[in-house]
Amino acid sequence: MNPSLRPARGATLNRESTRFNLSERVADGDWLDEREWVDDGVASLRTTVTVEHPKTIITKNASPDVPFDRSINAYRGCEHGCIYCFARPSHAFHDLSPGLDFETRLFAKPDAASLLRAELMKPGYSPRPIAMGTNTDPYQPIEGKWRITRALLEVLSDCDHPASITTKSDRVVRDIDLLAPMAAKGLTGVALSITSLDPKIARTLEPRAPHPEKRLAALRKLAEAGIPAFVSLAPVVPAITDHEMEHILERAAGAGARAAFFLPVRLPYEVAPLFRAWLDEHFPDRAAKVMSIIQSIRGGRDNDPNFYTRMQGQGPWADLLRTRFHKACRKLGLNNERFVLRTDLFRPPEGAQMRLF
Repeated sequence: MNPSLRPARGATLNRESTRFNLSERVADGDWLDEREWVDDGVASLRTTVTVEHPKTIITKNASPDVPFDRSINAYRGCEHGCIYCFARPSHAFHDLSPGLDFETRLFAKPDAASLLRAELMKPGYSPRPIAMGTNTDPYQPIEGKWRITRALLEVLSDCDHPASITTKSDRVVRDIDLLAPMAAKGLTGVALSITSLDPKIARTLEPRAPHPEKRLAALRKLAEAGIPAFVSLAPVVPAITDHEMEHILERAAGAGARAAFFLPVRLPYEVAPLFRAWLDEHFPDRAAKVMSIIQSIRGGRDNDPNFYTRMQGQGPWADLLRTRFHKACRKLGLNNERFVLRTDLFRPPEGAQMRLF
């Protein structure tokens, strides 16, 4: 069996339709807040969390096509269950499924804040903006209980260290008390990912992420608090969500977003067969068309792993998406400013690490 389709515990797999049938109907407390996403008769998923104790918490990268050189991920796996998530294949490193295991068998790093403090205290540490939410969402439902992202922000705030956040969750507003003072010093900005405003599409594409209207409301609250708010149209799925591009940008600008960016859908490794199965299940009338357009954007393949083109795509369809995006942004006054987070205010943590305990 393809490991990307291997079922988690309590689930069975119908090989012909690749549909998962859960034997138990269980929801964790955070998911109950999003119960509008659960159809009658459709079981939610059981989440298990394994504590992970890494030796370091800041991940460095040298990718020439991403605007940051370091990031932090408080969790592995993500409850939001976005079918297109390019981070899914990382679960295979744990011999777990990039399918349901990625959504239900999570890893949390409760030592993250103390590890961060230790790394910031190292002699010669040079501050650069830390990106949060680059792999898995820092505000997925378990953050409500584990509060690891908040603990990290407390350390960064104490040190006046810059950080950016990307999330699909309105839970980010719970940390406005930390983010607003950081923003006033030019130390942070938050990007809300909104891929569709259609609830029917969103709940299949991102089944346990907050409702799009909640994300728009979060954008407004962030902007009202003086926090630079951005909207991320990532990914844009041809023939599924691309027609919404201008409307999403208009609603986001109306909510106070100051900038925007988009990415065409990427389907690396095991994500491609999962996405194809999703198309066959939810959009059988246009599945072939969607994949044909994606392949035209990706140089004839399901995925293009090359730097630069992997983020932008190529060919007429990619050019058309870029043209529409830039035209809409100009009309709405988005991306008129260049946002640069400050690094000159950083001061190393004071005292011993025991302050965290």
